[in-house]
Amino acid sequence: MLLAARAEYLAPWWTSWLHGLPHLSFSLRPVPNAFRPRDDDYQQSLILLALTGVLFLGLNLVFLGIYLICLSCCKKEEESETKKPNSCCITWTAVVAALMCCAAVGIGFYGNSETNDGIYQLIYALDNANHTLSGVDSLVSGTKTQMKIVLEQHVARLNEIFATHSEYVQTLKFMQQMADNIVLQLSGLPVWSDVTVDLSKIANDVSYVEYYRWLSYLLLFILDLVICLIACLGLTKHSRCLLIMMLCCGLLTLCLSWASFAADVSAAVVSPVLEHELSVSLTSNCGCFKGSMCYVYCDTLTIYQRSLTTMQIQIQGLVQFAVPFFPTAKKDLLDIQKLLNYSEMNLHQLTAMLDCRGLHKDYLDALVGICYDGVEGLLYLTLFSLMAAVSFSTIICAVPRAWKHLASRDRDYDDIDEEDPFNPQARRIAAHNPNRGQLRSFCSYSSSLGSQTSLQPPAQTISNAPVSEYMNQAVLFGGNPRYENVPLIGRGSPPPTRTYLILFHLLLFPQQQPCEMA
Repeated sequence: MLLAARAEYLAPWWTSWLHGLPHLSFSLRPVPNAFRPRDDDYQQSLILLALTGVLFLGLNLVFLGIYLICLSCCKKEEESETKKPNSCCITWTAVVAALMCCAAVGIGFYGNSETNDGIYQLIYALDNANHTLSGVDSLVSGTKTQMKIVLEQHVARLNEIFATHSEYVQTLKFMQQMADNIVLQLSGLPVWSDVTVDLSKIANDVSYVEYYRWLSYLLLFILDLVICLIACLGLTKHSRCLLIMMLCCGLLTLCLSWASFAADVSAAVVSPVLEHELSVSLTSNCGCFKGSMCYVYCDTLTIYQRSLTTMQIQIQGLVQFAVPFFPTAKKDLLDIQKLLNYSEMNLHQLTAMLDCRGLHKDYLDALVGICYDGVEGLLYLTLFSLMAAVSFSTIICAVPRAWKHLASRDRDYDDIDEEDPFNPQARRIAAHNPNRGQLRSFCSYSSSLGSQTSLQPPAQTISNAPVSEYMNQAVLFGGNPRYENVPLIGRGSPPPTRTYLILFHLLLFPQQQPCEMA
């Protein structure tokens, strides 16, 4: 389809659809869709198209505000069996939104590349047309200078040499008339200097704007990916700081997405109109086409060629018949012959350049660059903006739920007794405060029935070697010493049954010492 478009331009369906979109002024009156960038009504229609992005942004922010208000007003019961599914739902929602954003960035990269290719194809076509038109001006001005100044000097010297022969003087006058006729015909050609300046300025401006447009979209793609990464890290690490940063950056990116949507829609609507105006302008300047051949300047070039051929015949006759009698005229006649050969070469180049097939090819390249690559890329960028806005809206909606889940989890940790050794929070505190890890003995030697001096702990008959080995392993793997499976004797406390027996004997035999019973 693209090769067929280059041979004979066929407007794609999307350009016709965009060209048919209504153009309205601020008073909602229809405006002609002709490309008139300096007209107030046309500017108002473009601004109104751009305001559609602002309208969608406002609706999006209103939706987010209503959602957040409803979320804050609705108090759900926090049951233990519903916490895990809720957290899983939040995580999968964020993951799906991040994947959608990554897909949008991929589409945006393709659209940005296509738009860039189309714009630079337009720039190259403008440069080629500028080179062609400036070459025409250079050839015309050079030929006119040769015919006016250089040829007149040679003819003036030859008139002095051939003053005694009137037939040679008449031949020189006839040659001068042919030269004046060539100058007159070349003067009828349009001067393209103003057009070439405009084309060069347009190409430079478009190249400047396109570079910063491409760079801006590239930075926007990187920002979207970074925000998605921050969102995933914030949900994975349960970091409130990352969630707050992601929320702020997400709102900023949401505004940028709708702004890019407005800019893309406006540019996509303007491009087909610009294509139509370029077609009309080139046709009016280059003339009518007939089988890709321009016949506006054919009469001028034909008269130029005939006059030049007549002058060459006259010069050859003078060289053949006058030089034997006037040897001093040979140099001027040969110089005139070289000048005519140079003019003939310029004629061939002018014929090739004024043939509209070259300009028509540049025109087709510009149209294909704008309407096929450029507008297609803008449509992909519009799709990227919509997908990015939807994905970031979803992520922004998921942040308050994730925040609420983190708050409920911390509140559940606060409800657990800090003295409970199975509490993960207590374990973290004990890791920072090793003194809390030294648990008191389950049984005390002191009693209301005897003093501490009268009750001495029994001698430890069991070795502490395995206990210390177990304690070292517990410290290495768990961070805190554990006492669940350690024998009570190894911890400096008698077993509970032995303690009860000692108390019972003290009640029966108060005179007997605990060490004697041991």
